[in-house]
Amino acid sequence: MSWRASVITLFPDIFPGPLGASVIGRGLATGAWSLDTHFLRDYAHDKHRTVDDTPAGGGAGMVLKPDILAAAIDDVAPEDDPRPKLVMSPRGVPLTQARVRALAQGPGAVIVCGRFEGIDQRVIDARGLEEVSIGDYVLAGGEVAAMVLLEAVARLLPGVLGAQESHEDESFEAGLLEYPQYTRPQVFEGREIPAVLTSGDHGKVEKWRRAQAEALTQARRPDLWSKYKGEKP
Repeated sequence: MSWRASVITLFPDIFPGPLGASVIGRGLATGAWSLDTHFLRDYAHDKHRTVDDTPAGGGAGMVLKPDILAAAIDDVAPEDDPRPKLVMSPRGVPLTQARVRALAQGPGAVIVCGRFEGIDQRVIDARGLEEVSIGDYVLAGGEVAAMVLLEAVARLLPGVLGAQESHEDESFEAGLLEYPQYTRPQVFEGREIPAVLTSGDHGKVEKWRRAQAEALTQARRPDLWSKYKGEKP
């Protein structure tokens, strides 16, 4: 059985979007992974298909109703569904390559895309939703964030990206940012490919790449560098 993603959203028509392109889209087409979307308004009870209400205690905006969302989650993922239930949220735990890798090794994921001011906390608690963030900023909704998560996971699935070696030297896989990449022509606007990369000495190439990755990580991501060096924050 392929890795399966189920997305609960107010905008199902925007999927698969970019997930339908390139190697990720080919993996979707060939069955390396699957995606199904579920329109939240289909679970509303009234003729207006209302899914939100005003915040308890006052304030701006609207909040997704717990009964409507719970009905959608229960329909999409019954109690025996082993997939983790995620909700994309700026207050969630930051998405990391380690979490992506763990998700890719599982059966799939159920992803809730929030909108408006957020989701009633009671449904988050009652259905055990794991809040996940893709960065320290706020989007209009969870759909784009869900696509980011799904692309990150799908590219790790067997039969999607290709050779396993394609993953091993990427940023975050070894706790470092990736080293600089070069290709032909040998000279571009007066800038040459570093001589070590065309030396044919694989040991020197590996040493150069590791040094470059360490220098970039130390300069751009001191948080990652501290973890890599085993230092306390």
